Parts: sequence; structure tokens; C-alpha cells
Amino acid sequence: MKKLLVIGSGGREHALAWRLAQGADIEKVYVAPGNAGTAATEKLENLPLSAHADLIEFVKKEGIAFTVVGPEAPLAAGVVDDFRAAGLGIFGPEKAAAQLESSKDFAKAFMKRHGIPTADYETFTDPAAARAYVEKKGAPIVIKADGLAAGKGVVVAMTLKEATDAIDSMLEGHQFGQAGARVVIEDFLAGEEASFIVMVDGEHILPLATSQDHKRLLDADKGPNTGGMGAYSPAPVVTPEIHDQVMREIIRPTVEGMAKEGVRYTGFLYAGLMISRRADGSADVRTLEFNCRMGDPETQPIMMRIRSNFADTVEAAIAGRLDEAKIEWDSRSALGVVVAARGYPEHPEKGAVFEAMPENSADARIFHAGTKLDQEGRTTVSGGRVLCAVGLGNTLREAQTTAYALARGVKFDGMQMRSDIGWRAIRD
Repeated sequence: MKKLLVIGSGGREHALAWRLAQGADIEKVYVAPGNAGTAATEKLENLPLSAHADLIEFVKKEGIAFTVVGPEAPLAAGVVDDFRAAGLGIFGPEKAAAQLESSKDFAKAFMKRHGIPTADYETFTDPAAARAYVEKKGAPIVIKADGLAAGKGVVVAMTLKEATDAIDSMLEGHQFGQAGARVVIEDFLAGEEASFIVMVDGEHILPLATSQDHKRLLDADKGPNTGGMGAYSPAPVVTPEIHDQVMREIIRPTVEGMAKEGVRYTGFLYAGLMISRRADGSADVRTLEFNCRMGDPETQPIMMRIRSNFADTVEAAIAGRLDEAKIEWDSRSALGVVVAARGYPEHPEKGAVFEAMPENSADARIFHAGTKLDQEGRTTVSGGRVLCAVGLGNTLREAQTTAYALARGVKFDGMQMRSDIGWRAIRD
């Protein structure tokens, strides 16, 4: 029997740890630091550690078989480098590879060098030069903080005022601190977004099920950008032809391009895509961004659809045997609805106590994100995105119905959620 470790505290980590723990040969999955949901899930145990040295000491002492890194911050801080230096098995990219996410400028320059389709861009540290550029280009236009900003460092400006306000808040107002000391300004791309996530062992690539995230706070994709208000899998917009095109034009050139530059990419690789059609009917697929970990909330519906032993897949990836691995998928759709705190994303209110929490079932499950236990053992709100309610269904409509029935059973003061997750794929 094996013991595993998942690093992180969000909904992505709850879903990863839960799925890994389903393996018959898995005794326990530690989650560092975890949340109120991971504390209450069978075979999971929270671990209040975050320093790399402390985690390494724990892994050695407990005989942990391998570690999976959930969020981007530990990757950018070199947790994989430190674990490997200690001779420990861990799934994730090293610090040099994680630059694909930790620096938007690095990622855009990399794509340009290797001919990977993306939007045209320029990078600025000087506010006046940035404002002059958007005046010349016009709106709509996209302003991105160069560094990590917890999924909130992107402004899709529909007017010149929105663009200049974003530039001012990042470069002069230091809204994102050092992460926004440099901004990437890129052309606006129209179309339909999709999330394309794969596993990489340095050479071999195993695609996961496709998904689509909903970044905007309000129904019909209105309101401010968030870390994600819901997701579903599979994403019908990614046809078999587009799937092949993404692997050929984006994913393989990225893994091979990193290798050519002396960086062996391992771990999850997430390409955020914008998909549209050219005049001749062919697909125009471009890369909006790279993440060096699984998406949140995409992970939750994806993990619900896995039917095989996912721990075996991760173990094969760590050993460089991903070409021998496969994942068995539930043919049904999964849809996840994020329940957020009042004031999210700008000023989320923390501290609300849960008044009701529905039971999980085989086809409906809640994954916690911004929750913690108070001194009295009550579950309370501790973050902006509080949880994700996921439902399975024979159709996306059925999955949507199941997920919303589950989400409506949650009760805490100030809770908010979108009512239309999956709307692009549900036409009836």
C-alpha cells in the first residue's frame, strides 16, 4: 500500500487527491496544507507544512511514493528542483520550465521563437509607452500582468479607457506588486475558448479529456475576469480534427522547443486556446496562455470522469513511461459550478460559516477550495472561490442539472454563482 502527497489547498488539489486516493493500492493521500474538504474526505489527511525542506523531510520519513504539485506558486519557487535534488519522485515542471506560466513575456517570446500560433504582442515596463501603444492599436485589446497573479492578472479591455486604467493600476498602482511590474499587451482574439491539458514525462505526451472554463464572474460571460466560475468536460468545440491540430501545432512544438533550449518539460501542461474559423472554413487555433499545472476549475470535472487508477498514470509519468500509460474515461459529461464568496473577485468576504452542505454521491460531488475549519470545528469561508459542485450526466444538460441541484444545497451568507455554466455547449 502506498502513501502519496499532493501540494496545495484549492479545489484542484482536493479533486486530484480524491481521485488519486481511489486507487485500491493507495493507503493515504496527504494534502499540504489542504482545506476543510480534504480534512473530511476518506483516505485524505491534511498536512500543515509548506516549506520545501519540511515537506522533503516528511516525505522521506513517511516513505511517500510520490508527490504531485497542484498550484503554480510552488512550481515557480522550484519545489520540483528541490525534491529531485533530494532524490524524491515528484510530478511537475522544474523552475526553468515553469517560466511558461510564471512569466507571460517568457511564454510569448518562446512561442514566437518556435512558431507556435498566438496573438501578436509587445511588453512594457514604462506606463507612457504602454499607453501610447494601446492608443495606436485601439480596442478591444488585452493587458496581462507578466507574473503570477492568481488568475486575476488579465484584463480584456473593450475600450481604450479600460486598457489605460489597467495599465495604470498595474504599472503605477502596483495592483499585482512585482507580478505586474511588467505588462504584456496583446491583440484581442475572438472565438471560443477551450482548455487543453496534457501530461508530459519529458518526451512522451498523454492528453487528458478536453474542457472549457468560464472566466467571467457573471452569466453570459459578463463582468470581471476571475480565476474561473465553472467548467465542463468534454468540450465539443475541440473536435477530433482540432485535437490533432493542437497536438501538432502547439503541444508537441512546446515540449520539443523546451528540450531544444535545454529544458526537459515534465508535469501537467495546460494550453488555453482560442478557436475560430477562417474564411475558408479551416480552424484557426491560437494559444492564449500556458499554465504549468492543471486548471482550476477544469480539474474537478476532469477528475470526476476518470475511471482508471490515476496514481498508476502519474507513477508512469514520473518514471518516463507515459507512452505505456492510458486513462479510462467515463463517456458521460461532467460539469462543475463554482460557488464564490460575496465580493469576489475584487474583495471576497471571509469568515462566513456554512449552514448547509449536501451529501456527495457517485454522480455528484463537492470539492472544497476556499474553506477551513474554525476552532469549534465548523466549516468556514477562507477564500474567494469557496467550492465547486460537480455533476455527471449522459448529456451536458443532465450534468448541468445535477451540478446545480448540488450547488443549491450549499448554504452560507453571501454565496454567489453563475447560473449558466455550459451555456456555449447547451444550445436547446
